[in-house]
Amino acid sequence: MSRVVCHQTVSLDGFTAGPDQSLEHPMGVGTELLHRWQFRSGEPGHEADAAWRAGLLAPLGAVVMGRNMFGPVRGEWPDETWRGWWGDEPPYHAPVFVLTHHERAPLELTGTTFHFVTDGFDAAFTRAREAAGAGDVRIAGGAATVRQALAAGVVEELALDVVPILIGAGERLLDGVTDPGLVPVEVVHSPLATHVRYRVGR
Repeated sequence: MSRVVCHQTVSLDGFTAGPDQSLEHPMGVGTELLHRWQFRSGEPGHEADAAWRAGLLAPLGAVVMGRNMFGPVRGEWPDETWRGWWGDEPPYHAPVFVLTHHERAPLELTGTTFHFVTDGFDAAFTRAREAAGAGDVRIAGGAATVRQALAAGVVEELALDVVPILIGAGERLLDGVTDPGLVPVEVVHSPLATHVRYRVGR
């Protein structure tokens, strides 16, 4: 059965990205350790990380993401040479609907097509749900997109990888979010992160 899921890595003080995101610092300054758990997942003692990383790579029906998660270009697209952070074979292998204020033709890469949606979150989510069929829809981020999804009441499951570092500034995941009634259903930990899966109670 199709679900709407969101999986985010956050610092202990709640940030998914640091300040000054750029080509040189895609996740912002001071975030070097934020996703370390993913890259240690094959090592002894990191079995929990490996399991959660596998969840991130599980097959999807469709994805919704914000423009900055696609790439750091702001304003009008200067051209279409920027093809995203993800290389020629992005990890999604599903249609991805990118929120943006500026039109752009769909971008087809190996296994993934990015569609650029200019009429807001609700329109992107509707298209993603239709494209997903029986598959899951993932709200991929960034933080502003997750907040819009929570405000719209569409997220059914929120998984957080809480990393014991402090970033101090940047994009905080839950700023301004009305309590969605999170109910923890799974908690596991590793030396690098505590992984918590919540059902959204609403």
